[in-house]
Amino acid sequence: MAKKTARRWSQEVTESSNALDLEAGVFSWDDPRQIAESLKGSADRSERRKASPFASAMSLLTFYINRAGKKLPRKQRKVLERVKEELRELYGRPRRSSG
Repeated sequence: MAKKTARRWSQEVTESSNALDLEAGVFSWDDPRQIAESLKGSADRSERRKASPFASAMSLLTFYINRAGKKLPRKQRKVLERVKEELRELYGRPRRSSG
């Protein structure tokens, strides 16, 4: 019996999101602003998303962070968490209070 390649549904979603056309490797970039601008551009251009562009971009980012879990290096998690603030700024949303 042939060995089947393990592939998770979450990997499939992030690689071929039906709602947004993402640039290759966008979540591996080092610059939070560049990632946010790419996500914003993809969300703004998409005609297949069901929510607002802001909600779609933020949702896909959060999905990626959550699905990567412990396998996401601490440095990259920190970059991606900063992307959330950059997205809020790009869309003119209020900053979140730090608590």
